[in-house]
Amino acid sequence: MTEAVTFWDGVYAARPAATRPRPNTRLTEVATPLPPGDALDLGCGDGGDALWLAGQGWRVTAADISAVAVERLTALAGAHGLGDRITAVRHDLRDSFPDGTFDLICAHYLHTPFDLDRAGVLRAAAHALRPGGRLLVVDHGSTAPWSWNQDPDARYPSPREVAAGIALDPAAWTIERADAPRRIATGPGGRTAEVTDHVLLIRRNP
Repeated sequence: MTEAVTFWDGVYAARPAATRPRPNTRLTEVATPLPPGDALDLGCGDGGDALWLAGQGWRVTAADISAVAVERLTALAGAHGLGDRITAVRHDLRDSFPDGTFDLICAHYLHTPFDLDRAGVLRAAAHALRPGGRLLVVDHGSTAPWSWNQDPDARYPSPREVAAGIALDPAAWTIERADAPRRIATGPGGRTAEVTDHVLLIRRNP
């Protein structure tokens, strides 16, 4: 078992299993007007995004490095009557990428203290889109008080910098959104704080 797997299993095992995890705000903004199809959730965590998408009629592949997170989401999907719409799988994205093609791929806060070729992962995700499909990348643009990363020198690349790193052919993919909206986030124990999201939305041209 790698150090990264041990770390993320420990992160999830250290907190109670979520019973009704909330979806990410930027996902509901982007996905609400879209017709349901096949979705891939990279770094599914507690499963709030996967459960919300499945509830909207999507068929969801939910991937995480943590077996604890994957097992909990599988159980939660069954408990919510969504077991036939959610397939939770363990993937260390440094070594493997989920099979299939998708209409929506989301990567929310895909940050880790371990080495990860994030640009390579997101490039693979863009290539796994069907024509007309979208890749939604939401990154931290600020440090929340409850974040595991409290490095005061942390730098958060802009959405345009992330897009430049992915280096997609503009003839085949279009940037539909690249901005840095703010919102009030709720953390553990109900604590709230204003945070900035870096939002990048890329569409594979039909």
